[in-house]
Amino acid sequence: MKFLVIGCGSIGKRHIGNLVRLGVEDIWAFDLSRERVDEVREQFCIRTVKSLEEAWERNPDAAIIAVPTSLHLPLATEAAEHGCHLFVEKPLSHSTDGVNPLLRLVQRRGLVTLVGCNMRFHPGIRYVKSLVDEEAVGHIVAARVEVGQYLPDWHPGEDYRQMYSARRDLGGGIILDAIHEIDYIRWMLGEVGAVACFTGKLSRLEIDTEDTAAILLRFESGAIGELHLDYIQRTYSRSCHIIGEEGTIRWDFMEGMVRWYSAKARKWEKFINPEGWELNQMYLDEMAHFLRCLEGREKPMLDVIEAKRVLDIALAAKVAAEEERVVRINQNAR
Repeated sequence: MKFLVIGCGSIGKRHIGNLVRLGVEDIWAFDLSRERVDEVREQFCIRTVKSLEEAWERNPDAAIIAVPTSLHLPLATEAAEHGCHLFVEKPLSHSTDGVNPLLRLVQRRGLVTLVGCNMRFHPGIRYVKSLVDEEAVGHIVAARVEVGQYLPDWHPGEDYRQMYSARRDLGGGIILDAIHEIDYIRWMLGEVGAVACFTGKLSRLEIDTEDTAAILLRFESGAIGELHLDYIQRTYSRSCHIIGEEGTIRWDFMEGMVRWYSAKARKWEKFINPEGWELNQMYLDEMAHFLRCLEGREKPMLDVIEAKRVLDIALAAKVAAEEERVVRINQNAR
């Protein structure tokens, strides 16, 4: 198959490198920055185009959308109109405008879609998911999820003020940036029925987006979820704590470990990331999953329909914070 990668920033380069590692030979790339295009052509020995019009003339089979969030939807729609299967970086969009037409388009044309969900391929998160599914700690009543890192440290050497994360017009802000946390806790605990949130720009960072968010979720199961997201913490922090009637589960990204306590056994057990596991492995596994979906061997873990449901929760959090109220998730829209 012929792949077109639209966007050659850090995540676009990662996806190109992983496609190459997975044996994909026919890769084309496009970016508005000629410097970025030249860099990926030289680094990965792939072909590039100077415009999207030229790209469509090459008749790509699949498009990888790796541009700022506000451009995801128009470019994904354009690619789908040209018959491309889609891999869209998270989040699906920064608003719901135009999402439903894209959903109808990909369904009508029978296109395979996957929205970036690399945290679902992290060994620790996958292990927590398996423990929840096995009811290893009984009925789940609550979850606490956290992620935080100082925004200027995300891409050393780049001006953080110009990154999409810092700019409202590009769809930035910690809620959409950290949508992985919303996605994986919904993956584990099920549908969300209501959302409350406090958020704001609380730091002295030179950005026009929210840098801190505290989100409260009420799952349809009755469980309560607490999510803390920020651009502020000077040391990277990412964790998940699941509370069940028969025990508790704790995952810490930096420790590379899952620990869980069984009330029945009265002891702690642990799972450690496989020896030699590296960060890129979850992105590599994610892309391998996409290739298997294209081959019809697997179903997408997060297609555009599911990704819209995750987006609905994130946008509901924004509304809840702005209007200082609890927002109900529209179940009829599912």
